Amino acid sequence: MPEKTVAELRQKLAQAHEVIAHLMDKAAFNGAEAHRALAYFGNETFEKDFLPWPRHVDEGLRPEELNAANDD
Repeated sequence: MPEKTVAELRQKLAQAHEVIAHLMDKAAFNGAEAHRALAYFGNETFEKDFLPWPRHVDEGLRPEELNAANDD
């Protein structure tokens, strides 16, 4: 892939990151899936299984099944 195309794609990803952050702020949509999208478009890795979005697999988990990294 030509250097210019790669640079433009990186710029487009940076733009997508900014748009998603703005939409999250305006919609008060600040959940885990919004942060997953923001993190995904904020780096250069590609996940072929990123979609479907949003995922609802974490809904209905019991407290002991959730990530408790912030617990005291």
